[in-house]
Amino acid sequence: MMHLNKLLTRQLSAIPSKLVIVALIIAVLGFIDAAYLALEYYSGEIPPCSIVEGCEKVLTSEYAKVAGIPVALGGAIFYLLVLIGLFAYLEGKNEKLLRYALILTAIGFLSTLYFLFIQAFVLEAFCLYCLGSAISSTLLFVMAIYIFSKYSVVREA
Repeated sequence: MMHLNKLLTRQLSAIPSKLVIVALIIAVLGFIDAAYLALEYYSGEIPPCSIVEGCEKVLTSEYAKVAGIPVALGGAIFYLLVLIGLFAYLEGKNEKLLRYALILTAIGFLSTLYFLFIQAFVLEAFCLYCLGSAISSTLLFVMAIYIFSKYSVVREA
């Protein structure tokens, strides 16, 4: 808990806008992917899988919902929250919202690991769209680690 408190309070030095824009593009792609899957879920359709087989098995499994909420909708909300934090930093240098968004990527990454495990070892099937989201959330998490490690400023007492 002490480490999380340090991440929440440690000041970030000026993060290059280009780096934040790259994260923004990745988050937009993740949002489009997750929102598409959520829309397909609510319309009762299963999107076609072309490279891997198993979309239908994954998207109709008992693991496609958590507490009655489609995982894709949760993913879309996750990416939207990350986007808000990134936009807040780009538009107004709001470090607090950026910091929360970057910390949120850890939750997205842990969720990714869980759902990849489910696809690989429980369902033994993969969803192309889910894999796309896994790549997006992993890249965002790696970028968050990079930003925290390179741009965190230790305040001297």
